[in-house]
Amino acid sequence: MPNLNRIKAIAEKEVFHILRDSRTLTIIFIMPLLQLIIFGYAMNMEIRQVPLVVDDSALNSSSQALIDAFIHTDYFRLVPKDEGILNPGELFKERRAQATLSIPQGFGKDSFTVLLKIDASDPNSAQMIQNYANGIVNNRFAIAGAGITLQPLILYNPDLKSSFFFVPGLIALILVMICALLTSISISREKEMGTMEQILVSPVSATEILLGKVLPYIFLGLMDALLILGVGMLLFQVPFRGEFIVFLGFTFLYVLTSLCLGLLVSTVAKTQQGAMMMALGMTLLPTLLLSGYMFPISSMPVILQKITYIIPARYYLQIIRGIMLKGNSVRHLYQSGLSLLIMSVTMLIIASRRFKLRLS
Repeated sequence: MPNLNRIKAIAEKEVFHILRDSRTLTIIFIMPLLQLIIFGYAMNMEIRQVPLVVDDSALNSSSQALIDAFIHTDYFRLVPKDEGILNPGELFKERRAQATLSIPQGFGKDSFTVLLKIDASDPNSAQMIQNYANGIVNNRFAIAGAGITLQPLILYNPDLKSSFFFVPGLIALILVMICALLTSISISREKEMGTMEQILVSPVSATEILLGKVLPYIFLGLMDALLILGVGMLLFQVPFRGEFIVFLGFTFLYVLTSLCLGLLVSTVAKTQQGAMMMALGMTLLPTLLLSGYMFPISSMPVILQKITYIIPARYYLQIIRGIMLKGNSVRHLYQSGLSLLIMSVTMLIIASRRFKLRLS
């Protein structure tokens, strides 16, 4: 049974070291803010001011109203006429236009069909341009007529802001990187500097050492989470529709899982540099590519879908997006929380056993 007094002593030692180490404080507080700002603004899937060429053969009030509907939004920018006389294909090649709108004669009288040509060399941008154009035609320039009218109702993110999708994911990405990095470096530093032998002179077990190392970083990780959440909501206007206590509880589990991952790394790495490289390699790319942060898991090959089950961020992304955007409660998220708890306990047991072997 671990001794609480010895765990407390090791935790106090770690706190004193953190307060005296400016590099650790920088990793804890400055790095998350810089990552949030850079990723938050750089990873924006929305596009604005799409250069648009208009070929208006109708030249009537209906065609002008349609053109106005396009250019009176922030999505499209009308290409000046001196450029518009060029061939649309050449404009696409020269990247001076991404779309052309052709309005035939008789538009508004005999026909309500227009042709929208889109440069699809970037398929994601092309799909968004098509969606923007459909929205403008259906919502801003509705023409009465026969047929079925589909009225879409978009929930949780009616303006389709990509920041609503990416910012909660950034919390998951930054927390797992920072927490795993800190704990892996902490123990590797002790081994590299030779101070681990001094700790081993005292009657402490491997489990007590690991728990004492983890405790300070649990509180620091929660502070980081609150800092990132507050700045993200302030800068990107991401809503928070759930209960704060639910967010705090599940974030505690995720921070614990990330710290245990760092402990597992520290039992393998012999130097701080090696621990840093391993921690970043096991957190950054897997979280970006295999957690559902950037790409839907359902669209991945089956073997990659299986691998995602061992990525902690997969579960926390479901939690944080559910809480912030949908207002999910514990009954909606307990399965993801249980998965994080199982991963935490498993990695802590493995790290403790490996640590004992290394000490012996």
